[in-house]
Amino acid sequence: MDDCLFCKIIAGAIPCRKIYENEDIFAFHDIHPAAPVHFMVIPKRHIASLVEVDLSHQALLGTMLALGSKLALEQGCGDGWRTVINTGRVGRQEVYHLHMHFIGGEKVLPGMTKR
Repeated sequence: MDDCLFCKIIAGAIPCRKIYENEDIFAFHDIHPAAPVHFMVIPKRHIASLVEVDLSHQALLGTMLALGSKLALEQGCGDGWRTVINTGRVGRQEVYHLHMHFIGGEKVLPGMTKR
C-alpha cells in the first residue's frame, strides 16, 4: 500500500527504531510511547486490521504474539506487559495496518476497566 505509514516504515522510506525483522514480521518502538517500553509488532504483508484476518492467518498471528512476548522480556518487561490490538474506528485504530502494541516497563499500567 503506497499510502500506508507502516508499509513505508517496513520499506525503509520512514526511519524507525527497529527491534526485529524477518521475512514476515517487523517490530519497532512506538514514537509516542505510553510506558517505558512500548513497541509494535506488525506483519510485513499489508493487512488493514483484525477485521480482515481469517483462519489462514493463524500461524502469522501466533508468531507475532510469541515473538512479541520474547521481545517484551528482552526489552525489560519481566514483571509483565499489556498487549493491545486496536481495531477500526470505534477501537481507536489510527494506522490501518494490523499491529500489536506491547506496553510495559517499570511503570504500573492503569486498569482497563473500573471495578
